[in-house]
Amino acid sequence: MNNLRHSWPIIAGMIWSFVFALMSFYWACGGMIGAATLGGEIYQMALSRQPDFIKILWLTGVVKVVGGVLLWMMLSDWKHDFIRKSIYYAAFTSGILLFVYGLANFATIFLSIINVLELKIESEARWWRLLFWEPYWMLGGILFFISSKRFAHNL
Repeated sequence: MNNLRHSWPIIAGMIWSFVFALMSFYWACGGMIGAATLGGEIYQMALSRQPDFIKILWLTGVVKVVGGVLLWMMLSDWKHDFIRKSIYYAAFTSGILLFVYGLANFATIFLSIINVLELKIESEARWWRLLFWEPYWMLGGILFFISSKRFAHNL
């Protein structure tokens, strides 16, 4: 998997994961830049610095780093089938879950924008979620999915 043509989605997915993790760690440490774009209850918990919310931010940051490490593991030539298949299935499943999560949130936010659903999220945050955050989740899903498919060719 040393060929750049095959590894670009892996590298892009790693960058996606580590940048996403840095955002979680930044917010966990008290940073507020960009927090208002999440809106609603999430933003309120960030403002009030609720301890449980801070723990969730740290935990999600760690999970995102683990995702980046999972993709990084695809760049090695693993000799054991069990390890290679475990990496493949973990990345494949993660890709689907990330994409579906982003798509479901995208649909929900869209339905609130056209007044089919009522959400307690500020208008500006809705647009941020619709045009940035949810597509960002879906992009990660696509990168994990493509990476797993490229990695599968070596199984």
